[in-house]
Amino acid sequence: MPDANEDPPDIEDALLRRGARSTPYPAAPSAIRSGRDTLSVEVALTVFRQMLRTRAIEERSIKMSKSGEAYFWIGGPGEEAFNVCLGLQINKGHGPAHDYLHLHYRNAGIMLTMGMPMIDHTRQLAMRWTDRHSRGRNFVGHYSIPEWNVIPVTSVIEVQFAMAPGTALVQKRHGQKNPTENEGITVVVGGEAGTAEGDFESCLNWTTRPGQELPVLMLVTNNRYGISTDLDTVHTHRPIADRAIPYGMRYETIDGNDPVATWHGIDRAMRYCRRERKPFLLETMVSRLHGHSSSSGAQRNWNEADSLAAFEQKLIDAGAIDTNAVRALKDEAKAEADRAVVETMKEPEPTREDVYAFTYAESAVDTIYPKDFTGLPGAR
Repeated sequence: MPDANEDPPDIEDALLRRGARSTPYPAAPSAIRSGRDTLSVEVALTVFRQMLRTRAIEERSIKMSKSGEAYFWIGGPGEEAFNVCLGLQINKGHGPAHDYLHLHYRNAGIMLTMGMPMIDHTRQLAMRWTDRHSRGRNFVGHYSIPEWNVIPVTSVIEVQFAMAPGTALVQKRHGQKNPTENEGITVVVGGEAGTAEGDFESCLNWTTRPGQELPVLMLVTNNRYGISTDLDTVHTHRPIADRAIPYGMRYETIDGNDPVATWHGIDRAMRYCRRERKPFLLETMVSRLHGHSSSSGAQRNWNEADSLAAFEQKLIDAGAIDTNAVRALKDEAKAEADRAVVETMKEPEPTREDVYAFTYAESAVDTIYPKDFTGLPGAR
């Protein structure tokens, strides 16, 4: 087992350690199975490629924080299966006919899968003026993309659950006026530790009022740790999803490390929210491969299950991909991440004069306090 301070081994190295197969690969399957659930090979390989891209940018981000190219890292290595499967099923667009996303700071995979360039992640990580989300003035993973209904991510734990009923209420009203555009739902993501916050309970309450239910998909990624606190020391041995029971809400707990099970769990929950215009609480059990953040060293925990390695092996064993193809996809992902970092480090940082930029939106008070408004983001 490698030393805790070593970087994670390359996927290629793992493949080489396995050695060559002594028997021919089986015929290419039509689907990848997990229990009763299946994914077409095409979808499974798409999920796998996006998981590789997500892992590549996360590992490169950790190196950025350790090398001084970035000041702080926080992310979600180990949650790739959940993030990618969710990102691929989002109804992306602007306005209430599309899905609203209230995310937290472990959702890089969602954004990459939806089409965000890697450089939009590394720019924020390196705090560059070119960071489209916050102009280099926020932590990494604090995304904000209006044209995709991505509500600004905040560092304050779990407040996104108090905001989610607001966008869902807009969607419900929009659907009443435009029945043919009644597919949009609100998706809110948080960790299991944050469910102790009142904001989580507020979401449960406001989305389930009789006759006024709201189309909110509440997603809890349970990695069993709240920063450095083990869940077992502060919580009974019951699923977080059970919190939905007193509210009469539909709920489920799934294996978030299994992409096939995760895909179908998200699909079931989304279809219910879209069709019934009511909430659903979905708990996904995931891993935390590198601790909470760079503040804890971001060292690799080799005792945690790795969703990417397990899915890779499943695809190889099924004959859906071979080791050469895996190497090529891995090299492609790492090269994409490296290019993003190289380009990012050439770009300017915010200046001292930029501290007050974009603090206030343009409004009638500008005539009274003209110096408070310093221009909209696109003006520079």
